[in-house]
Amino acid sequence: AFISIQAFPALLDLPQELEVSEVSCGSRHTAVITRGGELYTWGWGKYGQLGHKDNASTDQPRRVEYLVTEGLQAEEVVCGPWTTYVCV
Repeated sequence: AFISIQAFPALLDLPQELEVSEVSCGSRHTAVITRGGELYTWGWGKYGQLGHKDNASTDQPRRVEYLVTEGLQAEEVVCGPWTTYVCV
């Protein structure tokens, strides 16, 4: 899958009701936490670092459903080169 690389900041289209409280950028992926504790990720996902139970890559932010299913709220996120660490 082709993933665009943004060398400069770009506008991101999240649903209007979401307010972002934290952002972290890895070498090829990005994650945000909303004020409601939801985690959204996008970018290169070859090693499963996006948290969507697959190795797919995406240019569109997707909510990490595992946290919702388990009733967990993300508090902090740190993206590494090929990893994502989330404090719940």
